[in-house]
Amino acid sequence: MSEDCLFCQIVDGEIPSHTVYEDEEVYAFLDVNPLAKGHTLVVPKDHHERVRDLPESAAAAIGTTVASVSRAVEDAVDAPATTIAYNNGPEAGQEIDHVHAHVVPRFAGDGAGALHTLFGEVADVSDDEMVDVAAAISEGV
Repeated sequence: MSEDCLFCQIVDGEIPSHTVYEDEEVYAFLDVNPLAKGHTLVVPKDHHERVRDLPESAAAAIGTTVASVSRAVEDAVDAPATTIAYNNGPEAGQEIDHVHAHVVPRFAGDGAGALHTLFGEVADVSDDEMVDVAAAISEGV
């Protein structure tokens, strides 16, 4: 636990939350600044700043929880879909330095677009660059 981390304080019960799920590794609660009714955050109980910092067991637990929470969110608010996202690092919009997955209910005509709309344009990457980047990523996995 990090004493100055908002999510650690929520997990520890120091700050109240609208909890929707909890187990030994994961805690899920409603976002206090929801993008839609039912917007839920899924966090590891242990403090990890970025996805790359997660131990394998915590990453698996979060993934499993996100899957079940997304079903429950859709059913609870009668949403036909959800957007699931991580802001992973400050340059990606992460405001709280504790890994968290957003599960946001989505509806036709809700005004929010697909992930690609965040960027406006697709990157101009040649086939040769794709080969090089794929190889570099494969080496690191």
